Amino acid sequence: MTAMDAAPALREPVGSPPRIGWLVVARKEFADHLASARFYVLLVLLGLVGVATTYVASDTIRSAAEAATEVQSIFLKPFLIGHEPLPSFVALVGFIVPVLGIAFGFDAISGERAEGTLPRLVSQPIYRDDVINGKFAAGLAVIGLILVAVTALIAGITIIRLGIAPTAEDVVRLGVWLLVSVVYVGFWLAFATLCSVAFRRAATALLIAIGLWLVATLFVSLLASLAAGVLSPVGADPTPAAVIANAQMNDTLSRLAPPTLYSEATQVILDPSARTTSSLLLAAQVDRAVGSVLPLTQSLLLVWVQIVAIVALTVISFAVAYVLFMRQEVRA
Repeated sequence: MTAMDAAPALREPVGSPPRIGWLVVARKEFADHLASARFYVLLVLLGLVGVATTYVASDTIRSAAEAATEVQSIFLKPFLIGHEPLPSFVALVGFIVPVLGIAFGFDAISGERAEGTLPRLVSQPIYRDDVINGKFAAGLAVIGLILVAVTALIAGITIIRLGIAPTAEDVVRLGVWLLVSVVYVGFWLAFATLCSVAFRRAATALLIAIGLWLVATLFVSLLASLAAGVLSPVGADPTPAAVIANAQMNDTLSRLAPPTLYSEATQVILDPSARTTSSLLLAAQVDRAVGSVLPLTQSLLLVWVQIVAIVALTVISFAVAYVLFMRQEVRA
């Protein structure tokens, strides 16, 4: 058989699906992330934080073992309970995991541009959007791997320290929390990728992403309080209605920040006894509350707005980065 005869056999069949270019890029980026120093540094950092908080929380629960035996979903308590000077594991995760998204996204495009490899990358026989899609998918996969590994470590320590096994609902709640956490980190990864596309220098993209993270995490309460005082003032001699309106406005404005949405969602998902996400509870509401735990479906009904908002913010951030990247001119 000559080369001319063999050529048709090497061609792809007519109507076959095109090569999945984003998966090729994702595999290469995933391998590079696993071999990078930032992966191991962030994994060790989050692991040490998780082990320290869970160990302290487990001691607190064991010291009150008789009272704790009747607590529902006691397996999840070490994730929620903090002990001075350490906050709870969930609170620390909410504070630290945005760093994971920023660390794996701030130089996704600007790094390639700085090294001069972006023109060669987009000239490969793949679609241009496969580049940004593959990089985002690889970053999200690596972050998900870190979260799953640390959560499994914390669950193992909890089982050993407390001597109890999780129920089926505990496992499902933990899985839902992991999923929400990955989506939440996906927002910061998408925003960092947007900064990487919008700014040519990786350092500038990093500063912008870190700045938003600090403002949304540390100053959102102050900013929401100031804005609520302007939009719904209480006055010098406030009435109960004015105080309630101001508090409700404060809650609403605080929920504009992704950290607040994530904190409210995780608190309800991991705590079956949580019955509200609002910081404002009237005496009548507390008095009429039914003293029972909620099933997972009811807990999800309480925070479905927060979860949908996190998903929407992630989609919007990545969509803006996607459109901006597709419209940029890449010069050799």
